[in-house]
Amino acid sequence: MIIFPAIDIKGGRCVRLLQGRAEDETVYGNNPVETARIWEEQGAEFLHVVDLDGAFGGGSPNEEIIRNMAESVSIPIQLGGGIRSMDRIHRFLDEYGIRRVILGTAAVENTKLLEQAVKRYGNRIAAGIDARKGKAAIKGWVKETDLSAVELGLKMKEVGIDTIIYTDIAKDGMLEGPNLRETQEMIERTGLNIIASGGITSLPDLQQIRQIGAAGAIIGKALYTGAIELSGALRIGREAE
Repeated sequence: MIIFPAIDIKGGRCVRLLQGRAEDETVYGNNPVETARIWEEQGAEFLHVVDLDGAFGGGSPNEEIIRNMAESVSIPIQLGGGIRSMDRIHRFLDEYGIRRVILGTAAVENTKLLEQAVKRYGNRIAAGIDARKGKAAIKGWVKETDLSAVELGLKMKEVGIDTIIYTDIAKDGMLEGPNLRETQEMIERTGLNIIASGGITSLPDLQQIRQIGAAGAIIGKALYTGAIELSGALRIGREAE
């Protein structure tokens, strides 16, 4: 199981939000590029980066930061947040060296774009499914859809997506533990590679996520507050079943 330290960028800074609310932010650093280097130095094998300005607004002032981040570390980066055009997908993957981009709102609202991206880039395209009470949400988690998270996952599978970043919005940033039941349902019913996100607070949380068959786990606030040390998380990720 791959452990992904999370770096959320808003206004050029490294922040964490509570349940995705833009007004409930905590700043953990003014230099996301340096934060990326720190996680790499501590042994991270993959980074999860979210452009929050892009997620909320669609456009973004953070592209140069993201480019510098990709150039400054040797480990791969997956990137999400407001990526809603082939131009931006091409720029991130082919020019900036991002390993994988995550389509969230675009995956729901623009099937043509999703199909085009998967056809061109294959498994370098992942889908982000963010759920509140089992229903998928888009537009930076602000707008709920009528689709259940599992239904959306199955639609993504039909298009050719093989990796989903699954976030329980109610758990995100709350340090209350992950939603294991719904994450397991997503894993079992879609058969896809599910990367779990939201609420991971402790090493036992990670052990449970690994036991239900997740392909990866994203850790944000717990790393920044010291509730989880990256070395311990990486050890669990590398344990054999």
